[in-house]
Amino acid sequence: MSIEKKLSHIDASGNAAMVNVSEKPVTARLARARAIVELGEEILSSLQNGDVQTKKGAAFQTAIIAGVMAAKKTGELIPLCHPLGLEDCQITIAPISTSEIAIDCTARLHGKTGVEMEALTGATLAALTIYDMCKALSHHIVIKEIKLIEKRGGKSEFTTEK
Repeated sequence: MSIEKKLSHIDASGNAAMVNVSEKPVTARLARARAIVELGEEILSSLQNGDVQTKKGAAFQTAIIAGVMAAKKTGELIPLCHPLGLEDCQITIAPISTSEIAIDCTARLHGKTGVEMEALTGATLAALTIYDMCKALSHHIVIKEIKLIEKRGGKSEFTTEK
């Protein structure tokens, strides 16, 4: 028996539509997304107190603020996303090699719909902010990937890590 999946944002007539969550129960929701940014060894070797200092200021601290602000505005940025009142949004930035950093964004709330898009948006804007803050140091910065790492709450759960 095959299970046919449908796109959730398409109505019976084939038109774009917001998902109706009015009958869904409120549950604890969590999503974690990760962006990998290749800064290069030269930029990462300049880390001081866990941050890269640029003429614009502290790159990682600025990126954390930008990521949280973006996650809070996801419903305004992405069509058909529900506007959500996040209860928590945490962003961490850490080197994972001599040339790359990982940006993790974890979003949480109690609600009727998940926070995957908020976590993905937060990680993405934090990565873009680091690019902007560090581009004067190198034009070889690469935002390599942005992906969902974990989703909890609702009818399906997901994780790529053990």
